[in-house]
Amino acid sequence: MSSIHPLLETQRLILRDFVESDLPAVHAYASDLEVVRYLPFGPNSEEDTINYLHTEIKMRRNKIREHFAFAVILKSEKQLIGSCHISITDRNKQEGSIGYCLAREFWGQGYATEVARKLLEFGFKQLSLHRIFALCHPKNKASMRVLIKIGMRQEGYLREYEWSRGEWQDRLLFAMLDREMMQMQFLSMESEKV
Repeated sequence: MSSIHPLLETQRLILRDFVESDLPAVHAYASDLEVVRYLPFGPNSEEDTINYLHTEIKMRRNKIREHFAFAVILKSEKQLIGSCHISITDRNKQEGSIGYCLAREFWGQGYATEVARKLLEFGFKQLSLHRIFALCHPKNKASMRVLIKIGMRQEGYLREYEWSRGEWQDRLLFAMLDREMMQMQFLSMESEKV
């Protein structure tokens, strides 16, 4: 598989590779305790955010790219409002995972749903994945609603799956198969004809 450097677009958003100048905007949400409450990182120090950005920028230079981290840009304001990623977790099984994080002032406006849908589309169509999964903290009801809304199914409850903030934490496992995405798109096209 050759290296892919995508620019993904939704109705209101652009998902693009990170650049060094994204640091202030990324740090603003990554250092917000409320934003990272259910995530495995943060709240970030400035050094944490610098290291994160450097790592993501460096990783995209890999000859065969298997991890795509994107800055989420609001088209109307040309403003960075969060981040998201899709990673190929097992090339042989054609499996990948997705995740997303938005600045607090952009919650509850459907942006996370737009981002997650676009990541699924990119994963199934461009990366030729068969299965895409996402992990979610059981108390993160907003993220759970997003995953259900985009058509992912809860497949499991992973007990004490991740060490985070000084304790073992549970995670919910959601997933979707490529054929399920195609069925959803077909049903969507059929309903538009009516």
